[in-house]
Amino acid sequence: MENFDIAMGIVRVTEGAALACSKLLGRGNSSEVDKAAVDGVRHAFDLLPIKGRVVIGECELNKSPIMYIGEKVGMWEDGLKKYDIAIDPVDGNNLVAKGRSNAISAIAVAEEGGIFKAPQIYMKKIAVGPSAKGSIDINASVEENITNVSKALGKDIDEMTVAILDRKRHENLIKEARSTGARVKIFGEGDIAAALSTAFEDSGIDILMGIGGAPEGVLAAAALKCLGGEILGKLMPENEKQMAMCRRVGISDIDRVLSQDDLILKDDVFFAATAITDFELLKGVTYKDNSASTHSVVMRSTNGIIRFVDASHKLDRSMININDEINFS
Repeated sequence: MENFDIAMGIVRVTEGAALACSKLLGRGNSSEVDKAAVDGVRHAFDLLPIKGRVVIGECELNKSPIMYIGEKVGMWEDGLKKYDIAIDPVDGNNLVAKGRSNAISAIAVAEEGGIFKAPQIYMKKIAVGPSAKGSIDINASVEENITNVSKALGKDIDEMTVAILDRKRHENLIKEARSTGARVKIFGEGDIAAALSTAFEDSGIDILMGIGGAPEGVLAAAALKCLGGEILGKLMPENEKQMAMCRRVGISDIDRVLSQDDLILKDDVFFAATAITDFELLKGVTYKDNSASTHSVVMRSTNGIIRFVDASHKLDRSMININDEINFS
């Protein structure tokens, strides 16, 4: 298995998730979307020649059908390497259920010990692409960050676009961003996709700011490490139980700024994402003539290679099964 291509192996995992839940688009049941995606992920993992263990998943408990932290994935045969797995089978299951854009399946893989085991709590984040790396400071004001990023990108502030998650907790952040004169793009879910978009000029997003899930921050860090961008984070525990969760992963100073290298601890990391619904970089799953098309991106930090993978899947050669009525590969 020495010549096995991890990059192409993990993109099949995100393809599996996207295919397994995409026919539930717009049907209104987010939990069924999530369950279907996890089923697709597990089928794909069964064919992956690694000893993988989930360190970023959906829950800290051994509980199906979700991907739980500590779950073993891959073939686990003698002689295979051990890897940390960070995975979000559906970043935006409500988006899929409501038929909205910006939903993706995402995975990051590094050798054992390479991924920060972020607790299931909120994280304050700020992310930019490679051209603005080094210009952000999570402790600085909104105005300072937007101004510094605009200088790094060679843009006027009124040409800048700031992506912010649409949540009540961000009301002041949105007001502050607007007061600078910058353009503000408010999105409903899917901050992995938004962070990823900052690294591509054609996406139109220059900076991501706000508070979202800590696990999603780790996945975004993997992507931006591969792309040469940057994300900074601070854990935001809301009670003593969450403080204890932070201490268990080695964070006793809650004001500590987590750099990209704190979130992705080894130089070599792989990242893949497949669009379930359309977003700035990729087209969502589409169907025609008993086939489904998927559109993915897969990358590796050490060699800097970024591959866009367009794949056609024959539905009558199914390996992934949602229920008795819907089958696809």
